[in-house]
Amino acid sequence: MRGIVKQFPGVRALDGVDLDVRAGEVHCLLGQNGAGKSTLIKVLAGAHQPDEGTITFGGESVRLTSPTAAIRLGVSTIYQELDLVDGLSVAENIFLGHEPARMGFVSQGEVRRAARELLTGLGHGEIRPTAEVGRLAPAAKQVVSMARALSYDTRLIVMDEPSAALAHDEVENLFRIIRDLTARGVAVVYISHRLEEIREIGDRVTVLKDGRTVAVGLPAKQTPTSQVVSLMTGRNVEHVFPPRPAPGGHEGRPEILRVEGLSVPGRVRDVSFTVHAGEIVGLAGLVGSGRSEIIEAVYGARRATGRVVVEGVPVRGGSTTRAVRAGMGLAPEERKAQALLLDQSVMRNISLSSLGRYARFGWMDRRREASDAWRQVEDLGIRPPHLERPIKNLSGGNQQKAVLARWLINGRRLLLLDEPTRGVDVGARAELYAVIRKLADEGIGVLLVSSEVPEVLGLADRVLVIREGRVIHESDARDLDEHNVLDMIMEGRPA
Repeated sequence: MRGIVKQFPGVRALDGVDLDVRAGEVHCLLGQNGAGKSTLIKVLAGAHQPDEGTITFGGESVRLTSPTAAIRLGVSTIYQELDLVDGLSVAENIFLGHEPARMGFVSQGEVRRAARELLTGLGHGEIRPTAEVGRLAPAAKQVVSMARALSYDTRLIVMDEPSAALAHDEVENLFRIIRDLTARGVAVVYISHRLEEIREIGDRVTVLKDGRTVAVGLPAKQTPTSQVVSLMTGRNVEHVFPPRPAPGGHEGRPEILRVEGLSVPGRVRDVSFTVHAGEIVGLAGLVGSGRSEIIEAVYGARRATGRVVVEGVPVRGGSTTRAVRAGMGLAPEERKAQALLLDQSVMRNISLSSLGRYARFGWMDRRREASDAWRQVEDLGIRPPHLERPIKNLSGGNQQKAVLARWLINGRRLLLLDEPTRGVDVGARAELYAVIRKLADEGIGVLLVSSEVPEVLGLADRVLVIREGRVIHESDARDLDEHNVLDMIMEGRPA
């Protein structure tokens, strides 16, 4: 791809972007949200037509006039939001739109046989072709999406954040599949915000910033992370975490949350801990260890036994309404599916949990609603600062800020944050870290879950290590490092 330009009304999304990919390599495409990555891969997938520039594939100049044209050429795209049909079977999803047919009739037996061959070739023969996709785990859905890409005569696969919803062992299996593909000569364009993955799986790196190419073909394993981050952000940001209070700085502060003997059947066993005003407590553990279930049970979204006490007042479980009244706010793991009204405005998403305070005699006080929302937009640095803009048009980091703003608008004292930086680029992460620390400094208690151990250790004041639904270790974050935490959560070894 040479000199690719793509304009939308009021914005030049791509401004002369270059990208070259070789057969059998993993080429990593990096950039902050809004840098132009999604637009570029949609041009490559035939979903957008470039206004300027050329595309050469296999040595020949091509025009990708539609997604079908790209697929016929050998380009398959696996988007971050997997475009699978939950109500159909695995086999039906894999061959949707190009079912094997004989004499004009589709043979379901042939479809299932061909699907089984593809799944077995990916090392996942245990996934049944007849299984309903909507009932599969995220990792299995990812495999189905790859099988669909390979059901065509694919020469280039684009993977957009393929590891975002995967556990550590599932990511290792993803990398094994990618290595098998490249060994067969298939090229892979790999997009990820996890820079440690780039060094492990990537061969070369191209970096975009503000719709322009700022680096092409850097060696992935030899280029320092600091250089990549500097190229992406235009400044030296290396997962910068704001300074923490001195050790023991929360001991004299009031207790915001006390959890005693919390248990969720089959998920969590006898968990107890506290969170003080101004303290960030992090839960570290593998996906499936019970981290998210702990937060959901505290919030009343899961039936549980045990005691939850907020500022000295017991909160009866099993009701999110009671949790909100007690002063809790939750930013869930899947913000788009569980927290946001994507077609609604930024203002409405911020005021969503407080609509009652703006209603009088059946009418909404729009002026007050807008004033309160605008104050949060300014305080949290939500960009662009437009209240009426649909929130689906904001980057992941700004969407997450809007979720936080929803709870801050009516004075929450305890925030429960489940994977707060998932799908957020490195520059926006630093901004979110600063926001979370600022809120803690103002006296808000924070309970944090993250799959990324460096994030938990860098942001939290105190860390609880979770394994198989139990707390197996608790200490000040300064007393831990990534290696001994990983030993604990994967092997159960003491620190």
